[in-house]
Amino acid sequence: MSDSPILVAGAGAIGSILGGMLHDAGHDVTLLGRRAHLEAIARGGLRISGLLGDRTVAGMRLADDPASLGRRFGLIVCAVKSYDTESIAAALAGRLSDDGAVVSMQNGLGNIELLIESFGRRRVLGARVIFGAEIPSPGSAHVTVFAQPVAIGPAPAIHREDSPALAARARAIAAMIDAAGVPAVAVDDIMPVLWTKVLYNVALNPLGALLQQHYGALAGDPDVKPIMDRAIEEAFAVARALGIAIPFSSAAEYRKVFYEQMIPPTSSHRPTMLHDLHVRGRTEIGALNGKIVELADRLGVGAETNRMLTRLVRAAERARQRTMKTQAER
Repeated sequence: MSDSPILVAGAGAIGSILGGMLHDAGHDVTLLGRRAHLEAIARGGLRISGLLGDRTVAGMRLADDPASLGRRFGLIVCAVKSYDTESIAAALAGRLSDDGAVVSMQNGLGNIELLIESFGRRRVLGARVIFGAEIPSPGSAHVTVFAQPVAIGPAPAIHREDSPALAARARAIAAMIDAAGVPAVAVDDIMPVLWTKVLYNVALNPLGALLQQHYGALAGDPDVKPIMDRAIEEAFAVARALGIAIPFSSAAEYRKVFYEQMIPPTSSHRPTMLHDLHVRGRTEIGALNGKIVELADRLGVGAETNRMLTRLVRAAERARQRTMKTQAER
């Protein structure tokens, strides 16, 4: 694994930092991303700053189109937006080596299953990324928050008898990333870890995007907090109905940790969903609150708060798209 070429598919802030740190540690990394960002990297290297240290990384291979990739990779880090998972998986299915692995380092639920459709069950791992980053300008990536190490592992409920082999592979990949300076650990079951982050995201992301507020302001608002509480309770009930081994005995126990331990270190952070709404007119709401609604409807569990938040964000997307279209036509 350490000698295999690595492709970072989705060289946004998170993908750029992971790819840059791995390349700086001596790995052969290709970034697949947007042209303006990659052109800036080609001119002056990738400038990484923030909580993982400051450095400029040069010499990475760069591509803005999957069709231009001329080789296969031993590791593909999938860091695209959740709504692009299916299309990028189809585009890259022939670019993963026979013994390679693809790791979903994405927000929300359903990405692992989509990647399996293209790459096969034995070659797909999940990951929880819970550090925040931004691209202040093309060619740069800044780490703003680092809450916990990146966690990588299989999902035994999905991978079944392939889980032990995938867990061993996860340990090798996590060790490689950790050695490159991005704290990372392997886990035997990624789903409880992913769901713990989903509980965090469904409460904060849509409200932060709609109200344009940082996390501390949301948690401190007496009208917003009950909405967050209910979104968490519904998502927790869905996880329990699915048999996910979330490491909390109740939604109330999770909320205590959420408000007392998770919010304070990220209180000044605003969700990426706010940026996506403003810049792209499209968000990952479908893989977050929307996925909770989808699963709840299938299970016969109530999820009206998550349904409301999903509808509001989708309405905000349409409004923003209309504004962007008007501005482009002027």
